[in-house]
Amino acid sequence: MARDRFPREVTVRAMRDAPDRTRDASLESLAEELEVLHEQNERLTERVETLENDLDRATDRIETLEDETDTLRIENDRLQSRVDELGAETEATSAAVDAAHRRSGANKERLEELQARELEKGAHLLETNVDSHGIDVDGNMLEKIRKDDDRLYYRLPDSEDPLHRSSVSLAHGDLLPIQQLARMDEEMLRSTTNALPSRLAAKLWKVRTDPTAGDDPWQSGCKDVREYVKASDLKHWIRRQEPGTSDSYAKKLVSRTIDALLDLSKNRLAIRRKRERKNGLEYTERRVLLTTDAEIPGETGLFDRTPETADVHG
Repeated sequence: MARDRFPREVTVRAMRDAPDRTRDASLESLAEELEVLHEQNERLTERVETLENDLDRATDRIETLEDETDTLRIENDRLQSRVDELGAETEATSAAVDAAHRRSGANKERLEELQARELEKGAHLLETNVDSHGIDVDGNMLEKIRKDDDRLYYRLPDSEDPLHRSSVSLAHGDLLPIQQLARMDEEMLRSTTNALPSRLAAKLWKVRTDPTAGDDPWQSGCKDVREYVKASDLKHWIRRQEPGTSDSYAKKLVSRTIDALLDLSKNRLAIRRKRERKNGLEYTERRVLLTTDAEIPGETGLFDRTPETADVHG
């Protein structure tokens, strides 16, 4: 133990015996070190205060957020309850709508069936009461007419109203010549005109408006065209109407029949040329057109009821 303390005692004694200058230097060094420690302590104190302030603000913010969270949770629960209520109401409403839709669809089918039967019996039905696209009638054609009450009606083409409640506001003299000829039977037609092209034109017009008249070369158009017939189809139709007609003569009759159609309809019909392609070859063919804006007396419009063209009027 004596050996362990000896060096320390020697050191203390040596410091005691050291000159005053050495002691002064040591005191100055300690003072500087103390000053440095004091400055460090002040900085640490400021840092601690800053951290404490930050902590206080963070604590306040956490409390605020917790309050907002509680408020939002309550509001969310309320909204979820409302969503559940609306969901139940929507399901009930949807079920009611589906049921009403089924009933409405069934009623519409029944009504359309009754209307079709009445039309086939010759009835004239107000346009506003008829869905022309839903009616399935014999011949698949409806005609829209204006009667003397100035209202529009649907009927089967050229069918008379069996109740005679009002008449079509059109006298025979008001009809186009082509319409007058089309109403004649074969014997009367021959006695009225000797011109074969005129008779063919009258027959062609009749098969367009009367689905019971037989061979019909007319086709439904689209956009601004109600119906049309190609010159090539017209040639074959003429040869069927006039057995024994040669191909070359049928071609001449096509042009003459078209001229008769234009003349007898007072140019209500139109002629257009359209490029066609057949067997890899292009050619231009004439078409006789009845446009949607053509004013045909007593005939506001004929509507094809064939399912695949139910959305095309003419």
